[in-house]
Amino acid sequence: MGWLDRVGDQVDALTQSRALQESSRSAEAYTVLERVLHATTDPRTRADALVQRLSALINLGRTAEFTRAIEEASAAVRDLPEPYLHGHLNALAALAAHHQGALDRCVTHLVKAARALNAVEDPDRDTAWGWHDLAMAYSYLSFHGYALGAIERARQLGLTAGIPEETFAAPGIRLRNAVALDHNGDSDGCLRVLRDVASDLARFLRSGRAGRLRPSSLAAYGYAAARRAALGDEIEPGDEAAPARLLAHGGDSARARDMRDLGTVCLAIAAGRPIEAVTRLDSVRVSSETLGAAEPARLRSIALARAGDHAAAHRVDRLAFRLAAQRNDRLRDVYIDGIAARIDHEEMRREAARYEGEALTDPLTGLPNRRRLERYIASVVARGERVVIGVCDLDGFKAVNTRHGHHSGDLVLQRIAGVINRVMRRGDFVARYGGDEFVVVLPGAGMAEATEVARRIGAAVASEDWEALVPGTPVGVSVGFAEVSGTGSALRDALSTAFEEADRAMLRAKTRPRAS
Repeated sequence: MGWLDRVGDQVDALTQSRALQESSRSAEAYTVLERVLHATTDPRTRADALVQRLSALINLGRTAEFTRAIEEASAAVRDLPEPYLHGHLNALAALAAHHQGALDRCVTHLVKAARALNAVEDPDRDTAWGWHDLAMAYSYLSFHGYALGAIERARQLGLTAGIPEETFAAPGIRLRNAVALDHNGDSDGCLRVLRDVASDLARFLRSGRAGRLRPSSLAAYGYAAARRAALGDEIEPGDEAAPARLLAHGGDSARARDMRDLGTVCLAIAAGRPIEAVTRLDSVRVSSETLGAAEPARLRSIALARAGDHAAAHRVDRLAFRLAAQRNDRLRDVYIDGIAARIDHEEMRREAARYEGEALTDPLTGLPNRRRLERYIASVVARGERVVIGVCDLDGFKAVNTRHGHHSGDLVLQRIAGVINRVMRRGDFVARYGGDEFVVVLPGAGMAEATEVARRIGAAVASEDWEALVPGTPVGVSVGFAEVSGTGSALRDALSTAFEEADRAMLRAKTRPRAS
């Protein structure tokens, strides 16, 4: 089952906004998503729309709106047990943090994104796009090896989900790798990578698949060709692969617009008009994050050298090298500071765990306790999500304590906790309520699902070898479920009523004859 199969509202609109963003029409997608957010009350729909809206804002380069968009998306995603959502949100938050110049936050989001996407049990096309956006974030931060690994993961998942290979061609990743080599003095290495990028485009053209390339990919192919030409490489003529034609693509993507502006500078250099190239550089305003802060300076150096002003070219080239070095220094500082922060965090976590763990966790079973259970139920119901509560009471537990003592009773409780946890659905919640009573919470479920969960719990407990643990004292479980219905000020009464109904259902289950 894919992610959108679990979304309960506005699925067609969410699918439409995805298609619009894939074709670099993010402004239209933003409008669709705003309508969804005004119309829906479904928490999964809202979370998906907010994550997609953040993607649209990043594509449009609306930097001033990033922070609020991340906060709203994070609040919507926080309590949903969906690794895909957490992974994709963190990948986008990494991109946003990078464009805001917050490298420390960017690296933190990268780590969280990779962990969450790796935890997706049933990856689908949306998971593939999550890996794609993570690859982009790695690439912008100059973690080129990680970027190539992530885009390959996206490509493989995409092929499984029916997404054509060319959709995740991602030439921008290798393009940024190439210009980074040039900024650090390795122009030959830069040309080798750019020629590989051109070979990929030629392969798509020969096979007739170039028409399925994303507009932003076409713009990246165009800049790669223009950059080669600026370095003196001969560009084979051809209408479809002409740099100027490719650079015209990209829709409303801010990054494609930056490549288009710098691409015209490259083409002016290649055409023997270096003074025009310098003049253009004086007028364009591009984000330092698209191709690195050093790229405009490096292009100015190439243009000045072509114009014969070698002294000025050398000065500007040194500036480009310093800008590239500053980026590497900042990355190193983030890495070192991150280690220090992690050490501090671990020390604080261990200190806090002594108090927080004691307050919210049952020390015998390691399960959440009654206090944490009540918090969890309140948060789920407050979101308007359907929820069923189940009360599980052990049969024969008093005899265990009487015949074998409390130590054996503790062993039985620990094993029961493990058995119940093992058979629950993903996203369900299990707590020890007190004594030999456990409570399970099934978010998004109805009584039909609850009946199946009760059957699984009973079967799993019955299949345990209790005779080996507590001879002569069989252990069973009785389970009763009830649905919570109530919000706002009526929530406390609704919870109390549901617990009472579940408890009565459990007592009825105790009196029913058992199959032998």
